[in-house]
Amino acid sequence: MRPSFGAKPTKDGVSFRLWAPGARRVDLLLNRRHAMQRRQDGWFVAEISGLRVGSPYKFRIDDEIDVPDPASAFQPEDVFGPSEVIDHDAFAWRAKDWRGRPWEETVLIETHVGTFTREGSYRAMIDKLDHLVASGITALELMPLADFAGGRGWGYDGVLWYAPDSAYGRPEDLKMLIDAAHLRGLMVFLDVVYNHFGPEGNYLGRYAPSFFTDAHTPWGSTIDYRAPQVRAFAVENALSWLTDYRFDGLRLDAANHIMAIPGEQSMLQDLSVATGELAKVTGRHIHLVLENGDNRASLLDAAQEPPNGKYRAQWNDDYHHVWHVMLTGEHAGYYADYQTPRMDLARALASGFVYQGEISEFWGKKPRGEPSGKLPPATFVNFLQNHDQIGNRPLGDRLESLASPEQIEAALAVTLLAPMVPMLFQGEEWGSKVPFPFFCDFQGGLADAVRKGRKQEYAWAYAKYGDEVPDPLDPATLQSAVLDWSGRSPEQEARLALVRDLLALRRKEIMPRLKGARFGDAEVTDSGLLTAHWLMGDGARLRLTANLSDKDITHSSSNAGTPIWGGAASDRLPPWSVVWHLGG
Repeated sequence: MRPSFGAKPTKDGVSFRLWAPGARRVDLLLNRRHAMQRRQDGWFVAEISGLRVGSPYKFRIDDEIDVPDPASAFQPEDVFGPSEVIDHDAFAWRAKDWRGRPWEETVLIETHVGTFTREGSYRAMIDKLDHLVASGITALELMPLADFAGGRGWGYDGVLWYAPDSAYGRPEDLKMLIDAAHLRGLMVFLDVVYNHFGPEGNYLGRYAPSFFTDAHTPWGSTIDYRAPQVRAFAVENALSWLTDYRFDGLRLDAANHIMAIPGEQSMLQDLSVATGELAKVTGRHIHLVLENGDNRASLLDAAQEPPNGKYRAQWNDDYHHVWHVMLTGEHAGYYADYQTPRMDLARALASGFVYQGEISEFWGKKPRGEPSGKLPPATFVNFLQNHDQIGNRPLGDRLESLASPEQIEAALAVTLLAPMVPMLFQGEEWGSKVPFPFFCDFQGGLADAVRKGRKQEYAWAYAKYGDEVPDPLDPATLQSAVLDWSGRSPEQEARLALVRDLLALRRKEIMPRLKGARFGDAEVTDSGLLTAHWLMGDGARLRLTANLSDKDITHSSSNAGTPIWGGAASDRLPPWSVVWHLGG
């Protein structure tokens, strides 16, 4: 697909294109004003000869307002400043032969660039890549980078989708990180947001009002993907991240809030098809992952290679929720839907989602989800923590502060060896207790609105903890979330050794058998004895036996196969113990 939007270097200069159907006149602002030519369907174009890469520019709309390019490749002065012309072809990649890795080899770690290191930069992350490789992680996932207002944020309020945020460095710094990861055999994924724009720094409504409908998501106006140009803007953005930066995959945030048109192919399908075409042309493994509260199994197919309308996998919130309820006893909010966590865990292990059409009280007392048991197990990304599940807690406290080490280690032994794709959150591999509270960098009335909204949403927490609840606008809140790499306690070193051992076993015994694997069955008793099995791609049976209780359990361990984790077969399972067998 030929890019339609933004500034593109040419042989003689730079070509500029802006879709502004709501504007009468558009001028390109360089060292002087250049009137742009209006074409059909609301496009404005300009060809400037002799202009150099690196030049700053803006657009003036109807002599009323100066705006950055919505497809800006870089904003050195944040979202309100001028855009910069970038030549993506100028970067000298070193990992020239990199084609990615098969999905079955994926072990993800979710990270936030600004808190992953003390420096909070793309370049500083390079020094930690060897640690990830040694831990057994194969894929680095970055929280959203699309330029957002201010210097601090999670990234889900991005307004300039094509521009990696300057708070972390320049575009070439991001490319250096990805290139360095590829040289080490690490895939790199990016979280992208196509369901809304952030509340500050988005001018599209002024000159392209047809970008939006009258409907709203929880975070702002719904994007109207009925317009071909709007749909192309999102699809081309995905392709830009995958080609200009060579990301190996994308995770689409809150896909259930992306507008779908009944009876027509959705933007999600278009994006998948376009990505599949790119994969075929380049011979690369490219992976697309959804976050989708609707649990739509029909959108998923881990075995479709390359993508052709479907998505490789989905973040399985159900899996997280049942573990969280089991280990903490919390039942507020969406956790109220998981009153029988052990049974719900067995369902997730046996067929993917917990909610496959059942009535969900939290989701409006209506059916949620579709049957998922016929999908490959690797269709599901399972995790015990992520940015949402930590950061949307009032104090941003991790599971490490809420459950015992024995419970967490049992949950890790299940999660990291099950035939679903596992994901850790930064520092989880060594049991970090560094919090990850919500933080942002808005100003004025918007900052006040954020504070007010948080106090309303977490009124009980403010009543209980008072000033201990971090102020999301305070720079110290971000600083509190920065990982401490200076040294680990003996307990943390032991946790890291456990994770490394589990992932080494996954690499040896699970990954080679994942392709073609199928769900089997899972059961749990009132005493807390969990058993589950899967038929792996080579015909072997993978079996799990776990004691999810605080008391010893006696059971029959015959005909389970060869033990690969948890010691020799025994009829007595100590509390929170996990045993894996293969082949029986």
